[in-house]
Amino acid sequence: MLLKELGKTGVKLPEIGLGTWQYGGGTEPLRKGISLGAFLIDTAEMYGTEGWVGKAVQGRRDTVFIATKVSGNNLRYDDVLKAAEKSLKGLETEFIDLYQIHWPNPRIPLGETMRAMEELVRQGKVRFVGVSNFSLAQMKEAQASMKKYSIVANQVEYSLLDREIEKDLIPYCEKNGVTVLAYSPLARGRLAAKPMIRQRHAMGELQKVAEESGKTMAQVALNWCNRWPSVISLVKSDRVDRVAENCHASGWRLSEEQIERLNKAFR
Repeated sequence: MLLKELGKTGVKLPEIGLGTWQYGGGTEPLRKGISLGAFLIDTAEMYGTEGWVGKAVQGRRDTVFIATKVSGNNLRYDDVLKAAEKSLKGLETEFIDLYQIHWPNPRIPLGETMRAMEELVRQGKVRFVGVSNFSLAQMKEAQASMKKYSIVANQVEYSLLDREIEKDLIPYCEKNGVTVLAYSPLARGRLAAKPMIRQRHAMGELQKVAEESGKTMAQVALNWCNRWPSVISLVKSDRVDRVAENCHASGWRLSEEQIERLNKAFR
């Protein structure tokens, strides 16, 4: 598994992480991913999966990087602190590696929220602070609201079928050392299936590249996302075999020519 630095922290993470939104696979798929080098697991208080993550990492907490999120409804100072305590209890851990704001809430001043996030770092309950579903402008505002620490990551949707962040967010993160955690990199499974009628040409190109590479369509789609040095893909599966397939999307690279063909097919 290829590793990438988280922001400018010096901490190295696998370029394939395990997502747990709508996850119902129990502990085995997560443990399989960890054994294959995908030791980054992402969850959130609203997912209802922190308990599964806590059980999956029992006995191996020191080798797993846990990311979770505070709901956008709980961004008042005291609410952030309470939500973190609840997540720590659910995860059965003494600290959260990456604590993220799940989505921005315009009704609550960002400064108040970031002050709480920094307090959690000061207390040693959180190692790093991130955001999720933040535009570039919102991410910059969040960083400007922090006095001592940095925003190290922004978790946003990114795939061959949703390339919106290539306009401004990825270029900024590449230049400024911020990690992009890409969720739904397989477009909720659509990039791992046979061609859809409406996207027959694009999906056909994806199939061709997969056949040339001796890989699956899902592996090619994930590898395409990870061509950016700043991007780490978070992918969810309830099945052990699919987790293994996703993990093997790392350790190799598509050619520039293949990337260009996919870029043209999925404009």
